[in-house]
Amino acid sequence: MADVLIIGAGPVGLFTAALLLQEGLEVQVLEQRRGPEPHSRAIGIHPPSLAALARAGAADALVAEGVRIRRGVAVARGKTLATMSFDGVSERFPFVLSLPQARTEVLLEQRVNELDGGALHRGVRVTGLCGDDARVSVEAAGPHGPARYSAPLVIAADGVRSGVRGLQGVGVRGKDYPDRYLMGDFADGTGFGPDAALFLAGAGIVESFPLPGRLRRWVVRLGPGDPAARDVQAGGRSPDPRWLAHCVRERTGHEVDEGSNSMLSSFGVRTRLARRMVSGRTVLIGDAAHEVSPIGGQGMNLGWLDAAALAPLVTAARDGQDIARRLRDFELARLRAAAKAARQAEINMALGRPLPDRLLAARNCAIGGVAAVPALNSLIARRFTMH
Repeated sequence: MADVLIIGAGPVGLFTAALLLQEGLEVQVLEQRRGPEPHSRAIGIHPPSLAALARAGAADALVAEGVRIRRGVAVARGKTLATMSFDGVSERFPFVLSLPQARTEVLLEQRVNELDGGALHRGVRVTGLCGDDARVSVEAAGPHGPARYSAPLVIAADGVRSGVRGLQGVGVRGKDYPDRYLMGDFADGTGFGPDAALFLAGAGIVESFPLPGRLRRWVVRLGPGDPAARDVQAGGRSPDPRWLAHCVRERTGHEVDEGSNSMLSSFGVRTRLARRMVSGRTVLIGDAAHEVSPIGGQGMNLGWLDAAALAPLVTAARDGQDIARRLRDFELARLRAAAKAARQAEINMALGRPLPDRLLAARNCAIGGVAAVPALNSLIARRFTMH
């Protein structure tokens, strides 16, 4: 009989499982996908998350494969406008780690299997939940037919379309934004090395991040007249790597080899915050509880920090302690953290929107001025890395 059931084997569910298994709990992870997600979405792992991943014995493997981003540069009209160092944000992890989410999931699954080879159950789709003051029962459709699981606590890390959230009848507060983006991974010919770069162009910001394997991710903020923006909004044609390469060249001056493209994705932006994270003995974490804009790379990290905050409560419950009040405090703290992250993402998006030349010059001058003040530069670096 498990101490805890975890619904969802994405990066947040797998990390939660590894963390709790490391603490000696009996864990079962239920995942409807039969294999790992092959697509790369999130790439940035912030220092507080790396510290939490270290507690689960997973950080070293991730750091060994990722790119350590120690500095970000802001560029306008071919000139470096500002730099931001991450050296002071953490003694152990003074960098943002860049690693594609697909590879992060593989390494986390390996860690779970090292701790308990029978913890992860794939091909299991949750169809019902019921519980009392002592346990939660989960009904599911498994690879061999109907199945039932039971544990004193259920943790739902089943993503933005959380089935558990729906079964619990938990509502969300949401906001949709007009911002649209196109991103793609290409061979890196920039010379930026492990630095991240933000290009402050009038037509919209272009973000550029190093990836393992001498690749670089480019993220372009689309304007209303861009054909890719119309496709994103209408759900039309697939994005075109040639258009993205052309856009990068026009806004940044850097040539991108369109033939080296290995990933291309367009996306809109929205915020969704669950009205509650705790329902009896069921807890929502990660994207099941809060969805924020990908601009800033906070979403996956928020989920990991949810799990890190929840883990001591799960251990206390296993030891027979009453954790009802601590769960309420956890819920309030994590919802506040999610709302803060959503506000920061809004600021990030606003700074990257298209501007006429007059306002563009004023914005870029302000960014350069703030970055030139060491105390403000350090404060922004800490906020960016979720400290």
